[in-house]
Amino acid sequence: MQLAVHSSIEQIDPGQWNALAGREQPFLRHEFLAALEHGGCVGPARGWLPCPITLSDAAGLAGAAAAFVKDNSSGEFVFDFAWAEAYARHGLEYYPKLTVAVPFTPATGPRLLVRADLEPGAVRAQLLESLRAVARERGCSSTHALFLTESDRVACERAGWLLRRDCQFHWSNRGYRDFEQYLSSFTAEKRKKARRERRRVHEAGIRFLTRFGSELDAGLLDRIYGFHRETFLRHGREPYLTRAFFGEIARTLGDALMVKIAMHGARAVAAAVFFWSEAALWGRYWGAAGEYHSLHFETCYHQGIEFCIERGIERFEPGTQGEHKVSRGFEPCLTWSAHDIHDARFRAAIGEYLEREADWVEGYVGQVREHVPFRKASS
Repeated sequence: MQLAVHSSIEQIDPGQWNALAGREQPFLRHEFLAALEHGGCVGPARGWLPCPITLSDAAGLAGAAAAFVKDNSSGEFVFDFAWAEAYARHGLEYYPKLTVAVPFTPATGPRLLVRADLEPGAVRAQLLESLRAVARERGCSSTHALFLTESDRVACERAGWLLRRDCQFHWSNRGYRDFEQYLSSFTAEKRKKARRERRRVHEAGIRFLTRFGSELDAGLLDRIYGFHRETFLRHGREPYLTRAFFGEIARTLGDALMVKIAMHGARAVAAAVFFWSEAALWGRYWGAAGEYHSLHFETCYHQGIEFCIERGIERFEPGTQGEHKVSRGFEPCLTWSAHDIHDARFRAAIGEYLEREADWVEGYVGQVREHVPFRKASS
């Protein structure tokens, strides 16, 4: 197979790329990655230099990976800042590094894309060899593949990469008929709390609109993006994603983008941005114009759960961190990344650290499982 290293997703045929990416998740679609570039979310100034690699045969695109040369660790959600500091203390450069991921998107999905008619194990192995070669050619200290599916995790492990695990909180649809049936699986105390949260939002006079990408005009997108930006500004920084990005994906991804808009009378007061497919719902961003009791929980979690129940969607991933999600029915789930560290000394040291970290993560997951809201019989 012929290896090609590109400087933009635009250099790759959209139809062939999307045939590899599939439709289960919108984040790896050519449209999403192109919007990141067009909207100025990635590029040299952002520390995400696009470097997608492809393998081709006589039938066309055979394998691919969305890779980026990074000069920082921002927007990855797999934190290796301490590794960079350790390199610096020893007079070595950790950056640049090569990262295989969807920028600013901590959602598990395929990272080693393979055409359906090919033997996936062999193509994944060749992609990993190619990534290592590209990393060395670009002077990278290491290669990192983030939020891996099980098949990609196994491929990385077989190639000798170091594995790292972390914890997110996901919701699972157990065939609930409606939200009330879902709440009936809670203990009485947790069920009462959830109902009280929802009632407070209703009593505040707030109702919700559901709008898909194709239904978002420029004015509504301005309002939604304003909520999103204000949330970031309150934490002292600009958001990763630009208004231009949202405008483009509303047009190119259409209904894979969904927004829940909280209305107080005729005025939008909050919004949560989601992406979805038949397989899953992903909660991504939220913002509000004021303080309303329990509005965050209703907009970001309860509304998303209802959406999944209504459409028979199996899984809801609301983003990273947040133990407060557990009492609302989200359960701890392991996420995986893999790391190819080129320096043998640092590889050994990082490997030892990851073993200790793994014990802690596994213990943490076990502890959190003791606090899920479900009645024991339902669990």
